[in-house]
Amino acid sequence: MQTLNDLISTLNGIVWGPLMLMLILGVGLYLMVGLSFMPVKKLGYSFRLLWQSRQKEGEGDIAPFNALMTSLSATIGTGNIAGVATAIFLGGPGALFWMWCTALVGMATKYAEAVLAVKYREVDNRGMHIGGPMFYIKNGLKPHWGWLGTCFAMFGALAGFGIGNTIQANSVADVIHDTFAVPHLVTGIIMAVLAALVLLGGIKRIANVAGKLVPMMAIAYVSAGLIILVINYDALPHAFSLIFTHAFTPVAATGGFAGAAVWAAIRFGVARGIFSNEAGLGSAPIAHAAASTDSPVRQGNIAMLGTFIDTIIVCSITGLVIISSGAWTQGENGASLSSAAFELALPGIGSYIVTIGLSVFAFTTILGWSFYSEKCVEYLFGESAITSFRFLWIIAVPVGATANLNFMWLVADTLNALMAIPNLIALILLSPVVFKLTKEHFNNQ
Repeated sequence: MQTLNDLISTLNGIVWGPLMLMLILGVGLYLMVGLSFMPVKKLGYSFRLLWQSRQKEGEGDIAPFNALMTSLSATIGTGNIAGVATAIFLGGPGALFWMWCTALVGMATKYAEAVLAVKYREVDNRGMHIGGPMFYIKNGLKPHWGWLGTCFAMFGALAGFGIGNTIQANSVADVIHDTFAVPHLVTGIIMAVLAALVLLGGIKRIANVAGKLVPMMAIAYVSAGLIILVINYDALPHAFSLIFTHAFTPVAATGGFAGAAVWAAIRFGVARGIFSNEAGLGSAPIAHAAASTDSPVRQGNIAMLGTFIDTIIVCSITGLVIISSGAWTQGENGASLSSAAFELALPGIGSYIVTIGLSVFAFTTILGWSFYSEKCVEYLFGESAITSFRFLWIIAVPVGATANLNFMWLVADTLNALMAIPNLIALILLSPVVFKLTKEHFNNQ
């Protein structure tokens, strides 16, 4: 087992090394420049589209708004609470700056993914719209690139059981046990039953649940965070100073913080940013391919809001609360650090906010990722494999809730990076299609 752990650790160091981080940021920057910074310029336009898209408006299975909520259900999870805290714990306050950078260029990446997902989607034998990286590789590139789509589907199917299921269940079980003393198995069984009730209804039920649960919980969590920032308003100038200063200079050890080099801020800021908003991984376009729309560009504009909401809004709230409270110097890590920061400002209720927020976010992540992995399994093995997949997915929830997942974290992190590689290659090769469709759309307005 130790040999396997060492092997995965070595592979993880390679796939999340400088080349991968430069590839993710480089592809995002290339797309942003190629789009003439449209994702930033059209941010207001995108929010207007989102409000108008609550009803179906073309071919597809779910409203464009619910497609984004399904995507957000998978991205707003432990990464927004535990992931941000881990980035700051390992990389210092400067890591938050690099998360922002990742999100800004990631908006262009997410936009391109959704445009291609709608452009090259298919309809399966059940009449459901299916798409994502495996389909835009298959239908957009020449046949000799087909193996890339298969690789993505294989990595996506496996990664889901880690990052989208067992790890989420384990995080919820841990925080519920620490706060309310509920046994891990009980939490796991309850989550499995709730997940089964939703998953058996397919994408339409997942989207309906996500469309209600995600906005409600995100607004509640952000509101609580804003209240804390108002309480800590006198510490905010210093917090921003720490963020921008230590994005480019090392941060010395202080209190329980061990200190960090600039490379640590970049590495963990970018890696945790991608872990949270998934821009470049290729997961979100699987949800957006099911949107009822006749315009790939309109759906792309809606899709890119997922990265903005996830990282620029939700992750920033968590990060600023942690830094402004001073909790980042106390030696805590992960969800415990976030909980400590909220508790300092709101004694008696702060930890409960983090517990409930993490639980709901993680549960919706299980729902969203179930759809992603299901479509990957369907691509590899056909529709006959869907029922078996759903059964395994539900069983994995209580297993994950009760297991020691240190090794699974490592495997899932590695699989995430391996998902990104074929997707990023496809985005580069198909970027002329994205640029052409975008130019035609806005020229005709």
